[in-house]
Amino acid sequence: MLPCAALFGDFCGHTDEASPPSSKLGYLKVVNAFRVRSLCVGVSLALVAGSAFASQPDPNRVLVQFKPGAKANVERSLQAAGARFHHSFDELNAFAVTVPEAALNGLRNNPNVLLVEQDAPRYPMAQTVPYGIDLVQAPQAWAAGHTGNGITVCVIDSGLKTNHEDISGAKVSGGFPSGYNNDTCGHGTHVAGTIAAIDNASGVVGVSPGDVNLFIVKVFDGASCGWSYSSSLIDAANRCAAAGAKIINMSLGGSTSSTTESNGFANLYNQGILSIAAAGNDGNNRHSYPASYSSVVSVAAVDANKAHASFSQYTNQVELAAPGVAVLSTVPWSAASTTVDGTGYLVSTMDGSVQQSRSGAIANGGDCSTVGSWSGRVVMCERGGIAFNDKARNVQAGGGVAAIIYNNVAGSFAGTLGTTNVATIPTVAMSREDGVFIVGNKIGTQATVNTSSDPNGSGYEAWDGTSMATPHVSGAAAVVWSAVPDATNQQVRDALAATAEDLGAAGRDNYYGHGLIRVADAIAYLQGNGGGGGGGGGGDPGTTTAVVDSVTVSASRKGKNWKASAAVSVRSTGGQAIAGASVTGCFTGAVSGCGTGTTGSNGTVTFSSANYGGGSVSFCVNSVSGTGISFQAGANDCGSN
Repeated sequence: MLPCAALFGDFCGHTDEASPPSSKLGYLKVVNAFRVRSLCVGVSLALVAGSAFASQPDPNRVLVQFKPGAKANVERSLQAAGARFHHSFDELNAFAVTVPEAALNGLRNNPNVLLVEQDAPRYPMAQTVPYGIDLVQAPQAWAAGHTGNGITVCVIDSGLKTNHEDISGAKVSGGFPSGYNNDTCGHGTHVAGTIAAIDNASGVVGVSPGDVNLFIVKVFDGASCGWSYSSSLIDAANRCAAAGAKIINMSLGGSTSSTTESNGFANLYNQGILSIAAAGNDGNNRHSYPASYSSVVSVAAVDANKAHASFSQYTNQVELAAPGVAVLSTVPWSAASTTVDGTGYLVSTMDGSVQQSRSGAIANGGDCSTVGSWSGRVVMCERGGIAFNDKARNVQAGGGVAAIIYNNVAGSFAGTLGTTNVATIPTVAMSREDGVFIVGNKIGTQATVNTSSDPNGSGYEAWDGTSMATPHVSGAAAVVWSAVPDATNQQVRDALAATAEDLGAAGRDNYYGHGLIRVADAIAYLQGNGGGGGGGGGGDPGTTTAVVDSVTVSASRKGKNWKASAAVSVRSTGGQAIAGASVTGCFTGAVSGCGTGTTGSNGTVTFSSANYGGGSVSFCVNSVSGTGISFQAGANDCGSN
């Protein structure tokens, strides 16, 4: 069991008036303070496949790639070594297995084995119209009749509460495994709500409001949605493809790349599937995977003012940006409710608030920095100036029965009352828009504030994270694709990039990629009506940007001599294999030497080293060139055996 602070850093017990720092659990950034309390319980949980998680991912769980035709021999060797099998990927010539540590070296020296790599952990990255819906031009597309109808989006996450009031009317064709329609940590339900929450009289609305078809694959479970593995992600993505998905949403990732995983997503891209993933929440320039594979769209986060979110990772693989700060969406529980003059408003319980229901007439307390005469009243307090608990205590001292603290900037928020001298009246957080409306129009009307929780309810919370930005792009892609159903995945991807609103430095940059997605403009572009672009950076249409998708280094022995080979795969930033490219690279380590080769029709070229006496070898690509080809260096330019 880990202490709360070990999981959520400074969030637990935070009492400052300023917006509490969003704390992350992998790529899940939970902003709602009520849930933080229940999530700070430890990280032991069960694998979807049925095996149990230890307190950390298993370091002996690996992906083993075998030579074509050698599956049976390698399978026997693994069985003899006491391996436990998790997945078999015939199309990738690979197994996912847990192997005793003592057997790993022998496995790497097996002549039928091409590659042994870590099975990399993958972590979850957290009626009002959320600000992001308007920001990405979704209503303009709806007005033209484009809503995502006929497109299947597969959500690989923690499951989905399918009986949520804002999801139950959506099109959910099924999922995997049994129990996909239950979500214990809320991450998957929040993500799916941004994509497809229905347009009804309550809650929120998604980018494709109830019209897109959802298929759900559950890879995270437990109260904390700890982690899954790259092999589980490959298996999940293949299930998405089998279910007919055109788009795969992955609000998840990890810092370790995987050749097998990269090959898996390249295969899916070549099948016409558009995979979209979170860029990461560590606020640095490290690559996250699968987002940083060239066959996957990497999504960064912006706030309501279109400013780069401080937590959003910035790399040369970031392709698009979307709203990812204080994103209001569906969760599989209800933690608070507020009704004013017969109308319900979305609120979140302040962490530390008592769980009670109280009613009274609405009063305007200003910023509640001093005690007023509020006997029996529900008091509106504008955020700012003093701590949340001080506001609530002033309301209580003035006779108020409940406090509603509304934001002093656009959008929703969440906070904590702390643990010392906490007010004993129910206290909730509300968006600025709703708070200003109530203060301007509803003073003196009756209100009820309820902070009692229902673990099986239909609720709504505002979360931060590139996890929240990613479903905006997935929903947008579905709406765009529905407008031109015979378009290819590459054409949809190009349309989103070419029409994105350029933010930050002119042209594509590492913080925003090509810019903020714009659904209506992308549809116009795809239909041949111009689009408008904003300098998002489709680039020179006659130039193909090449990236190294993978470098696989292997070695073979003949007598006393060893010889290394490096297989280099080159693709466009859109994921297509590039034939006829001139590739230059060098071996280093136990043997050195450089060479130049030309990619074949499948975009690969293989280099061979001179003989050497044994030891580790690396190979790095220095350049890729050719007519109409420009090279973009990236994290996959080097490989080692």
